[in-house]
Amino acid sequence: MRLRLAQPRSLQSRQLWAASFGLVAFLALAGFALDGAFQRTAQSGLRERLHSYALAYANSDFARDGSVIPPWEPPDARFRRPGSGLYAQIVLENGMWESESAQGPELPPAPMLPPGKQVFEGPLPFRQINGAPGMAYRFGYGLTYARDDDEGHDIRYTVYVLEDSTALARQVAAFRAALWWYLGGAGVILLLLQMFVLRWSLRPLRDVILELKRVQRGEASGMSQAHPRELAPLTESINAFIQSERENLERQRNTLADLAHSLKTPLAVLRTRLESGASEAELRQELDTQLRRMNDLVSYQLARAARSGHVLFSAPIEIEPQAEQIVVGLEKVYASKGVLCEFDIDPKARFHGETGDLQELLGNLLENAFKWAKSRVLLTVRELPVGPERRPGLSIAVEDDGPGIQEERIPLILQRGVRGDQRVQGHGIGLSIVQDILKSYRGELHVGRSQELGGARFEAVFPGGL
Repeated sequence: MRLRLAQPRSLQSRQLWAASFGLVAFLALAGFALDGAFQRTAQSGLRERLHSYALAYANSDFARDGSVIPPWEPPDARFRRPGSGLYAQIVLENGMWESESAQGPELPPAPMLPPGKQVFEGPLPFRQINGAPGMAYRFGYGLTYARDDDEGHDIRYTVYVLEDSTALARQVAAFRAALWWYLGGAGVILLLLQMFVLRWSLRPLRDVILELKRVQRGEASGMSQAHPRELAPLTESINAFIQSERENLERQRNTLADLAHSLKTPLAVLRTRLESGASEAELRQELDTQLRRMNDLVSYQLARAARSGHVLFSAPIEIEPQAEQIVVGLEKVYASKGVLCEFDIDPKARFHGETGDLQELLGNLLENAFKWAKSRVLLTVRELPVGPERRPGLSIAVEDDGPGIQEERIPLILQRGVRGDQRVQGHGIGLSIVQDILKSYRGELHVGRSQELGGARFEAVFPGGL
């Protein structure tokens, strides 16, 4: 059993909640991704800027005693202002030089780096000129100064440039504020647009509901065809169901009317005999005759009504097992003729309807073929494609090698109670029953001559469904 906790009953609410959750999640992930990308870009820009400052101090000169002679003009005026947030250090093996801005703050320890090595670190803790704790990013560059004279060795030194992280933090904070403001605004606009799109896209469903209500109130006879193709199978199924129910109701009314009309004659006969003053024996005999007649009429009409009311959306039925069951019985009945029945049945073909209808149709067609065949009967079943996303149609053809039917007699034998040959036993209603079944399925019966066996060919064609 599925667990259902506070699920919205409206499709629009379901779609809106799901889409809103997806949109918020997407915007949040996009925001975090953009924020991380901006931080990496800002740190990369800071590194390049500190690198350029370090190259400016890397061109410093050295006195004979090994002391540093920095550039006359620093690369940035903040290097001259104490506690400005931008600091420079030149670390020697036996000392250190610091820019004027580094006079006062307590900068982190600065170790010597091997020549050619570059490092970018941070944020590192330090104490600002006012004693407050701070954080700074630092770029270090290990170098070697080659003396021109022969009195000394080369001088190894390391240039460090530090910048307070406050400026970078302000940039990141300003970017985040703008980013979330714009993302939030875009999210609100997209949510409103999403609501509009959902209402617009679900409007056909609301139109279907309104049409169904009109059908229920009797203001419309069925669903219209002015619907998107995705809803066309639904509306066609509804129309088919409505039409089927109306046909069933009409069929039941006709059956009752036919039964009432059929019973009028036996009842009239009985009344006439009663009023004629006939003897008791004659009345008893007439009563028995008319009662049997009325019983046959009631049985026939009930069987007809049961046969006609097929289920619209029935499960598919395999045809070959039903046909084999019927043929086995017919081969026993017509054993003296030695008729052989052959099957040519498409394995994919299925009958969508009631099993009784299929048995009645196959039974009448096959019995008719066995009755007239000399030695061979052929049952052919084919699937009739009708298009994508629609149930295929069905063709059931029964052929025999008998004398066949003359073309001018075809309309005659399709009438109820008419037999093809009066010398052959039968009631002449088998083909009428077949036609009644096909009519209830909106199918057709085609009668002609068999090209393969030379006798009669009866083909029942069922149209494709939904």
